[in-house]
Amino acid sequence: MKAMLLNSYGPDATFEAADVPKPDVKPGHLLVKIAASSVNTVDTMIRTMGKELPLSPDTPAILGMDFAGTVEAVGEDVSNFSVGDEVYGCAGGLGDLPGTLAEYIAADAKLVAKKPANLTMREAAALPLVAITAYEGLQRAGITKGRKVLVHGGSGGVGHIALQLAKHWGAEVCSTGGGEKQLDLISQLGATPVNYKTESVADYVAKHTAGAGFDIVFDSVGAANLTNSFEAAALNGHVATTVSMVELDLTPAHFKGLSLHVVFMLIPMIHNHQREQHGRILTDLARIIEAGGLIPVLDETNFTLDHAGDAHARLESGKAMGKVVIQH
Repeated sequence: MKAMLLNSYGPDATFEAADVPKPDVKPGHLLVKIAASSVNTVDTMIRTMGKELPLSPDTPAILGMDFAGTVEAVGEDVSNFSVGDEVYGCAGGLGDLPGTLAEYIAADAKLVAKKPANLTMREAAALPLVAITAYEGLQRAGITKGRKVLVHGGSGGVGHIALQLAKHWGAEVCSTGGGEKQLDLISQLGATPVNYKTESVADYVAKHTAGAGFDIVFDSVGAANLTNSFEAAALNGHVATTVSMVELDLTPAHFKGLSLHVVFMLIPMIHNHQREQHGRILTDLARIIEAGGLIPVLDETNFTLDHAGDAHARLESGKAMGKVVIQH
């Protein structure tokens, strides 16, 4: 089968087309013919940082985590999928799991679910990593109807899903963005836009929560921005973040009694730990999507498998609006 291989790591590392053996379907796995895959920030980090990250595969490597496609073969011990099923998932591209920049993937069935019927393959491929991340973070933060929620980075991959899920679960949602296009998208998706470049945290907390703070802050920006999240959170509130690799003074969080939830959705894949949770979440997301509660936003660009490097460059440029997707 055709695959895009990465033979070395580094800022200038490039993908090369190669013919590699088609994977065999193992017990508990599905052989999926991939129709589309998407690029996540973690993919670009692996390509450029390599073995600085403990989750990076040995080279030559097939990167790519997200996919949507059609089941071509079903392994032993798998009873909930059939040949011909259209599926989506996040199931490779790290450790010893070959990724999705290829024609086929042998994916652990626990990490896969049936694709939402009302989405195209491109749209479905955009979702798994970011949608599981958003779902997990909001659930761990105790999302319920009537909560006041702030999403940092609401036009980004994780953020645009988090704000829609929070709305679906009945929350009052505000979301930060830094430009006219970003703020317009946030508004279109149903949240109240906040321009973090022109409004201080104190200003928007006063404006939208009468100074009490947000019950839940979902911070998809993270790192140094966590200080803004602590400031924006209500007493005994919850902060969920996807980026916490930072040295930070937790004193503000202490005096507010905040709960901090660090979301690292790759744990099931890396450690083979509770993988069935990802299949369950993807199944529930499909139900929400089919009911009209969530739509993925795709970047305006189009890439084919041969141009995987260009897709990585598009995401790294910071110019993408929505998810960057590769058509196979």
